[in-house]
Amino acid sequence: MIRSMLTLLALVWLVPVPALAANPPTKADPGDVAQVQRGKKVYDIFCALCHGADLEGQADWRTRKPDGKLPAPPHDETGHTWHHSDEMLFGMIKQGMVPPYAPKEYPTDMPGWGSTLKDNDIWAVLAYIKSRWPEETHKLRREIGGGFQPIGKKESE
Repeated sequence: MIRSMLTLLALVWLVPVPALAANPPTKADPGDVAQVQRGKKVYDIFCALCHGADLEGQADWRTRKPDGKLPAPPHDETGHTWHHSDEMLFGMIKQGMVPPYAPKEYPTDMPGWGSTLKDNDIWAVLAYIKSRWPEETHKLRREIGGGFQPIGKKESE
């Protein structure tokens, strides 16, 4: 029900946003103003409810709730989002917290958004998130090679 309402809201809210390039992006570019603007709109509709309007996440996000699930983490520099590669983050959003992005049967409230969001919207959300990180965070991310890879995937793959 909530997902249906969000989808309807998205159709109304996102229609006026200028279309991205004819060739959909295959990366998150925090320097692409149009991609970041679209990402903010998508984030506000689909992500902010759990991850916070300012990317701050939920309180005590490192402490499991009674149901065994972790609260939604922040996506700002105080969280661990920047530790992951763009490809891994894209997969987490599209598929949810399932292998290879999380251990099998990982307890989570994070849904896979692949049946709701188009790939270019997922890349746009990531561009928006990355656009909010300070330069120091980008520097650290570059030092670890753009982020950690999915479970079982080697850096060279």
